[in-house]
Amino acid sequence: MRKIVLLAVLAASLAATACNTVSGAGKDVKSAGEAVTDTAEDAKK
Repeated sequence: MRKIVLLAVLAASLAATACNTVSGAGKDVKSAGEAVTDTAEDAKK
């Protein structure tokens, strides 16, 4: 029983970490996209 609980806690913590990693990657991609957009806007001027 203890092993099952331990595995469940481990799986939950890995899932939470994965969500945060994907969220962080999404923010990085968004930031890079905004930088490209700003550069393109500056080039038009």
